[in-house]
Amino acid sequence: MQKKVLVVGCGLSGAVVARELAEKGYRVTIWERRDHIGGNMYDYRDHHGILVQKYGPHTFHTKERYLYDYMCRYADWQEYKLTCGAVWDDTYTPTPFNFTTIDTFYSKEAAAQLKEKLLQAFPVQLTATVVEVLQHSDPDIRGYAEFLFQNDYAPYTAKQWGISPSEIDSSVLKRVPLRFSYEEGYFDDPYQVMPSHSFEYFFQKLLDCPNISVELGRDALQSLAVSPAGTELLHDGQSLSIPVVYTGALDELFGCCHGRLPYRSLRFDWKYEDQESLQAVPVVAYPQIQGYTRITEYKKLPPQDVQGTSYTVEYPLPYHPEQVNEPYYPVLTEESKRQYETYRAMAAQIPNLILCGRLADFEYYNMDQALKRALEVSQSIVASNMLQ
Repeated sequence: MQKKVLVVGCGLSGAVVARELAEKGYRVTIWERRDHIGGNMYDYRDHHGILVQKYGPHTFHTKERYLYDYMCRYADWQEYKLTCGAVWDDTYTPTPFNFTTIDTFYSKEAAAQLKEKLLQAFPVQLTATVVEVLQHSDPDIRGYAEFLFQNDYAPYTAKQWGISPSEIDSSVLKRVPLRFSYEEGYFDDPYQVMPSHSFEYFFQKLLDCPNISVELGRDALQSLAVSPAGTELLHDGQSLSIPVVYTGALDELFGCCHGRLPYRSLRFDWKYEDQESLQAVPVVAYPQIQGYTRITEYKKLPPQDVQGTSYTVEYPLPYHPEQVNEPYYPVLTEESKRQYETYRAMAAQIPNLILCGRLADFEYYNMDQALKRALEVSQSIVASNMLQ
């Protein structure tokens, strides 16, 4: 008799786990509360024929060849180097910030002196985090980091996360480094790609397996619960013994009994202009503007030969499930990480519950990190007695 597995969520984490287990001969059912596959990577063509991403911009990038090869098993990909920028004081600069940033905001003489100091201070580094540069002993170098922090990192972080930059985990501030060159491009990974067709096509191929069935519009929390003793999962009040891979918000599975974990949500204001181009690069941040954080122009993500341009203005906001918005990012603070550990300890008491993904793991994963985690979880499930 085939062993059954339930996967909650059809984003990258859930879909990869489903495929890996299905190829081992197990019958996998996926419950997805949305009306589409692909999670936050879902894309589609809008009324103007432009391929857009419903939940914000995504590109796949990684340093690991095996993760890139995995993605290539299910779709064709085209090389794509994401370029981004930021605007403050009505002035544009590339991001990550580089020597062009220095030339833009400093006098010619001051810029030359600062660039020379940076090259001497970081002789073997191409980049450094703003946290590192803020701690440098040289007052000019430290002053440059403080200038960037006050004009970009601090106001953007406060809007994006809804808390003071002093409260956010330092890993968030380290995501966008400073460059010590004129090099542009948001990532430095050797593998940077976008799908030749679409992310949805990739997910269709990933899930195209006889042992996988997907139920859309199926909210797991309407029928899945934890027993009063906290030691087993219940389906419609009955004990559920099959393995359950859960990718959703962990606090909600436990009825938020220890309070809500903080997740950040987004609102997208969709717009179209009958013009060739809106902005110089696909994604531009506006740290000083009230309300929104960035604008994404989708005809450049990837480049599309179409009339006009579709774009979104992105507004961050708190996640409130009763308002039917989506949890996008875990808000990582010392307090929230301790709170999550309480829920994770509770989850560990349920033998057939497996956590995987940005929400369930309460981690700010990039796509390649989510893929790596899903592959590791799949391997551990197969290796355990859970599926014997």
